[in-house]
Amino acid sequence: MTWQTFVFLPIVGITFVYSLYRMLILLKLVKAHRGKDISLDGVISRVTTTCVNVLGQKSVFRDRKPGIMHATIFWGFIVITIGTVEQFVKTVYQSASFEFIGMIPYRVFIFLQDIFTLSVLLAVMYAFYRRFVLKPEHLGRSRDASVILLFIGSLMISIFLMNAFNILGLDSWYKQAMPVSYGIAVLFSSFSFDNEMNIALGTIFKWIHILIVFGFIMYLPGSKHLHIIAAAPNVFLRHLSCEKGMKPINFDEDSTEQYGAVKVIDMSWKDALDYYSCTECGRCQEVCPAWNTQKPLSPKNLIVDLKNNMLKNKDKILDERYDEISHVIDENVTEDVIWACTSCRACEIACPVFIEHTNKIFEVRRNLVMMESRFPSEIKTVFKNLETNANPWTFSSADRINWAEGLSIKTLTEEPNNDFLLWVGCAGSYDDRNRKVLRSFVNILKKAEIKFAILGNEEQCTGDPARRIGNEYLYQTFAKSNVETLNRYNVKKILTTCPHGFNTLKNEYPCFGGYYEVYHHSQFIAKLISDGRIKPSREIEETVVFHDSCYLGRWNDVYYQPRQVIQSIPSARLVEMKGHHEKSMCCGAGGGRMWMEETIGKPINIARVEQALHVTAGGIIATTCPFCMTMLNDGVRFKEAQDKIKVLDIAELIDQSTI
Repeated sequence: MTWQTFVFLPIVGITFVYSLYRMLILLKLVKAHRGKDISLDGVISRVTTTCVNVLGQKSVFRDRKPGIMHATIFWGFIVITIGTVEQFVKTVYQSASFEFIGMIPYRVFIFLQDIFTLSVLLAVMYAFYRRFVLKPEHLGRSRDASVILLFIGSLMISIFLMNAFNILGLDSWYKQAMPVSYGIAVLFSSFSFDNEMNIALGTIFKWIHILIVFGFIMYLPGSKHLHIIAAAPNVFLRHLSCEKGMKPINFDEDSTEQYGAVKVIDMSWKDALDYYSCTECGRCQEVCPAWNTQKPLSPKNLIVDLKNNMLKNKDKILDERYDEISHVIDENVTEDVIWACTSCRACEIACPVFIEHTNKIFEVRRNLVMMESRFPSEIKTVFKNLETNANPWTFSSADRINWAEGLSIKTLTEEPNNDFLLWVGCAGSYDDRNRKVLRSFVNILKKAEIKFAILGNEEQCTGDPARRIGNEYLYQTFAKSNVETLNRYNVKKILTTCPHGFNTLKNEYPCFGGYYEVYHHSQFIAKLISDGRIKPSREIEETVVFHDSCYLGRWNDVYYQPRQVIQSIPSARLVEMKGHHEKSMCCGAGGGRMWMEETIGKPINIARVEQALHVTAGGIIATTCPFCMTMLNDGVRFKEAQDKIKVLDIAELIDQSTI
């Protein structure tokens, strides 16, 4: 046994025992989480999406320059790690080599290691430049990140110096396969060291390389770069499509006296895995409408703060002293942070490792509302109205059908044999501005000779506002009642003009036995146009700026059809705001914010209207959502731009354009 083997093996043992010990603690913290687990459907799809987004780095490339930097480091580490394993094996068995794969493949392998070592070093230099010179706000300052970059940069330099001095001392054949290392060797050749000195220096830098690797391994479990290990399983366990509903609480079977998350361990084990997977890249913060309008919510900080809360309570969790664990609401995750969220999911779409931020916020809200009755004061009126009137406002449930006066629309009671049920929604029933949208959509359906009916006064709120705010029990009261009504009439297909109702009926009612084909009116109008059932023919010579609704776009991946509808209108000129499609900025009304006062920072709806005014001084802002309609109209009035720009639903545009 050589001295190198004698030194190497104990270091290996200490490194891996220490790292494994720390990893087991992290695993125990995950297992201690009491929230419901997720399902593992679609294994093949999960494997595919993991390969594409982890090995292929697809999600990382959404932000091009940092994406190239990260992918270079990632792919470089894969290649370089294979070479590091070879070095480790050689340290124990000096005659060992990977040359058994064949000389040509081995030469290619060595060449790739050399090129990737340079590429990773350049990527690290760019990372330092970005972090300390460009200093994008969402990236923030992180000592941990700087330490990791120093580890990686030092590792690459030690590899080059090891190779260069070995080339000088051994005059090895592989210098021809290592152009970068050979170039460095030429530079050092002017020092005129003898072969023994060059070999000794090569050995020294080899050991520096080994010690840096083991130091990195020991540092990893306590750093944000734990995502190297956690990201792949987190991507594998992600919700496969953007379409998803909130997790229901089974009030009938769940006998617990605790609902929602009062402590960090009340989250699910997948939430804990999210903490470990966070790279702190700040992409979520960069697109968050709350953060960008000076609210205290940063999606990045939320994940980091929840992780720190868990680690702060580590000993209590491991000792099962659950009663002593501190509240999830603390000096970092304040109530203002939780209530600032609009549930737009911009953070989740931007996240390269598919962290689900909204699940955590919803769970905390459930506890605050159902267990502690801690919520913004104006919400009390909303809950009372929902319980009394089956809508968030003070309007009587008996007036729900008044919007349809003069339209000769049948209810399901009057005409049960119809192709579609038109789900009107609360805004369409009671809000004067959105009543006009419903009437335009009805005109379109009649022009296309579509057989449809409504529930009339039997319709209630879907319960979406209550659920997003945190009152799961009230939501389920509406959900079960509505499903019972719909199933009694044997409803199969539903049309709706509200993305929030669309999402609830389509993605959340199946949990309560409500299985329906649900179409948002933008989808249905686009189909009517493509099928030739209606034909926009009257010109609307206006610039049309389209605003993507969060619950239509990021929650349900409907981006193309609304634009197709606008583009079908003669002379209409579709333009896009700075934020559009999946990068669209929220109007500020989602997540129950429609009924909450915005007292901190700049109103989100005003920021969104300013984006629209930036691309057109006049024309039309087109919407597909009653909440967006209200918020954007308010923003236009605030900017005193009513004479320059109108806010119209695409149904109104098509109604005007069709005969």
